[in-house]
Amino acid sequence: MSGIYIHIPYCKKKCTYCNFHFKISQKDKIELIKCLKKEIIQRKKELNKKKIKTIYFGGGTPSILKNAELEELLDIIFKHHKTINSPEITIECNPEDLNYENLSSYKKIGFNRLSIGVQSFNNNELKFMNRSHDSKLAIQSILLAKKIGFKNISIDLIYGIPNQELKDWKKNLKTMFNLNIQHFSAYILTVEKKTQLYHLIKNKKLNMLSDRKIINQFKFLELEAKKNGYIHYEISNFAKRDFYSKHNTSYWKSQNYLGIGPSAHSYFGNKRRWNVSSNKNYISKINTNNIYFQEEKLSLNNHYNEYIFTSLRTIWGVNNVIIKKRYGKKFETHFLKEIKKWKLKKYIIHNSNNYKLSLNGKIFSDTISSDLFMVS
Repeated sequence: MSGIYIHIPYCKKKCTYCNFHFKISQKDKIELIKCLKKEIIQRKKELNKKKIKTIYFGGGTPSILKNAELEELLDIIFKHHKTINSPEITIECNPEDLNYENLSSYKKIGFNRLSIGVQSFNNNELKFMNRSHDSKLAIQSILLAKKIGFKNISIDLIYGIPNQELKDWKKNLKTMFNLNIQHFSAYILTVEKKTQLYHLIKNKKLNMLSDRKIINQFKFLELEAKKNGYIHYEISNFAKRDFYSKHNTSYWKSQNYLGIGPSAHSYFGNKRRWNVSSNKNYISKINTNNIYFQEEKLSLNNHYNEYIFTSLRTIWGVNNVIIKKRYGKKFETHFLKEIKKWKLKKYIIHNSNNYKLSLNGKIFSDTISSDLFMVS
């Protein structure tokens, strides 16, 4: 099984923390959509006739497109790619776009999962992040989506925000739990270069939250999510039973996927590919039949490291038998040697051939993963 990701590179405004590829101007939108359609058709043979089980519209802000434009893109996918019956079809959307007309249209044309960019239910935090909606609109959009009949709704939340106290985070979570949605993603605010947040920190106009406060917020999140019936199935993702994101799970389990559009990434087992991060160059190269992507063949080391990084973050963990089968005895020996110190610190839960992160281990997941990498 495989997946398709469609990158829609437009937003109404730039969030304080965002470094994703997007444009505010939509003057090239019509031409770009034509090119998305061309790429979808051009790449129909790359998945070797494997059926598509997930389709994901991300961005940017896919809900910025007209409903007819979204329907045309879906029609092209179904016409040129084989899919399973009832694939998971997700659209990322912002609360301000979720009126009755749009939500009804999304449901009618085939979207069965919403990923709503709420980020916070605190108006001061939303203003700091330069979001277009307020708390009231976020809540209304979720309730309206449920009323229209969406039964698979996810939202994004951000914690570790400057000046965010634990009581603020508790209130955010309480509001979300009361809405009884099926899935949510909770991300630590990270400082990326070329963002407004980066310059505020660099120029000492703002201080990031301390590690201690962020860890306390994470531990509270873990505890409260469990109390409210959510499974913490990946470092940043929580779901009610049977509502794991199928698209993201495919990525974490190293399954093939196509990335369509500027800056979109693709993965095919032993190679990775990424499209040019420029609307202008993407359009020009697609229209002139020139190469619009770069490609990397993964070395055995890179392949192993990717397995460690993606798997250790999940509820399924890392399996040393899989390491031996896929990468050889040398890699298994390296893994078993390096994992010992993390087991002694009780950052790793070991059961038979399976190794998963404990609660404290999740806090240091990136450090543990990098320590397990094969670098020589």
